[in-house]
Amino acid sequence: MRNFFGYAEQDPDRVAVVHTDGQSISYGEMRDDANRVSNFLWSRGLKPEQTVATLLPNSYQLMAVVRGATQIPLYLTPVNWHLTAAEISYVLTDSGARVLFTAEPFMELARTAVAEAGLPPETVVAVDVVPPGAGSRLSGPVRAAAATTPPNQGAGNRMLYTSGTTGRPKAVRRPLRGISPVEAAGSALARAERYGADHEDGVFLGVAPMYHASPLAYADQALDVGHRVVLLERWTRDGALAAIAEHGVTWLYLVPLMMQELLTLPEAERDAARVRSLRSIVHTAAPCPPHVKRAMIDWLGPILVEVYGGTEGSATVITSPEWLTHVGSVGRPLPHVSVRILDEARNEVPTGQVGTVYFRNDELAFVYLGDPEKTAASRLDGHVTLGDLGRFDEDGYLYLSDRAADLIISGGVNIYPAEVEHALVELPGVSDACVVGRPDDRWGESVHAVVVLDRPGTAEDLAASLTAELRVKIAGYKIPRSWDFVDALPRSAAGKLLRREVRKGAAAPRA
Repeated sequence: MRNFFGYAEQDPDRVAVVHTDGQSISYGEMRDDANRVSNFLWSRGLKPEQTVATLLPNSYQLMAVVRGATQIPLYLTPVNWHLTAAEISYVLTDSGARVLFTAEPFMELARTAVAEAGLPPETVVAVDVVPPGAGSRLSGPVRAAAATTPPNQGAGNRMLYTSGTTGRPKAVRRPLRGISPVEAAGSALARAERYGADHEDGVFLGVAPMYHASPLAYADQALDVGHRVVLLERWTRDGALAAIAEHGVTWLYLVPLMMQELLTLPEAERDAARVRSLRSIVHTAAPCPPHVKRAMIDWLGPILVEVYGGTEGSATVITSPEWLTHVGSVGRPLPHVSVRILDEARNEVPTGQVGTVYFRNDELAFVYLGDPEKTAASRLDGHVTLGDLGRFDEDGYLYLSDRAADLIISGGVNIYPAEVEHALVELPGVSDACVVGRPDDRWGESVHAVVVLDRPGTAEDLAASLTAELRVKIAGYKIPRSWDFVDALPRSAAGKLLRREVRKGAAAPRA
């Protein structure tokens, strides 16, 4: 069976990870460091099903800690290093983390968060990468731990926090299955086949922040199919293109914003880019404007694979050939997934009608840690909703309309912001757009657009021009009644639009 442990045993010199400093670490070396992490954690007195956390950048040490913490029956929680000390303190307290692995430049932030959580200072454990030839690739107390196979092996799991739109984030906690790490790795090959990434000579490029679910999952999965994982500390268009050319990257994970940046390359430079090694691009996280996806397919071929879901699990998948015949769809349900579209009374709606999307992923049962009410509210007969609205077509393909929380109801009429946004970004000079509802005394809400625009003109003239251009694309009642023009929209490090920030600005009193 292909898995990380088999490669480490049978081909220990095979390169597993190329760290952000260019240092290459083999499968055998990474296995030893993962064992050191496991043995260190047991030496700290952790018990099965307890939690450890990481405050680490995209790095070899993050991947080694994930491997070490999840080959024993523990939970591993990656923490977003953009958070404040108070926000990190909340995650540490809520998750019950007993250890926080970190490195420079986050040491001071980690110590402050640990102190605010009322945890002892030794909760913070440094694991900076040390120079080649030093035995362990990790510094600090982990370096002194034994590299032998740890006792009490058993598959652990990642426990990630949702980026919920309201209230505090909640941990998505899946039960540990009581199986070995080798057995747990068995599903990686099936997932890789689904994404067109099951080739054994693979090279995965990690460019998105790995404290998020998908970037970390795909990088970790790549090791179980024998791939080399090349890490960049952060996304830049030119850095990614250089890495693809240098390492012969065969697949990577992108969000739509990254694809839009790639497409800003002049066509001649795009044609000259050394990207022909690519065989698969997986994308999730945010709706991809159809013209962006089509342009990527025109450039690189039908190698894009889109997955719909969230931290709670995956629901549907669609390949490029399927998408080209079902433009705008996020695909059909995965083999082990049931998807239902329900109205407000939780009755099934007819094909073609919009309702709330519920799905049940039998492989990924979970609860929201410490919040049985939220767990219960999200469920229906084992199905969970992320709050998305959507519809099925006659062929069983799912199309998302919007999030229920984002729906604009103007004069009793439902307006889906994503539809208006897609129409906007297809107009010349519009590089980004966000559409939200503004409080309106007469209509309840009116449509408000915030646009990043590369056109000269006054705000009044630009609004009039865009309004006229939209009239041939969408119905009049969907056209924004008010406009703001900005240099950039607020987005998370993963490229997700922070719609709540835009909505907050739209609700502010106008001069």
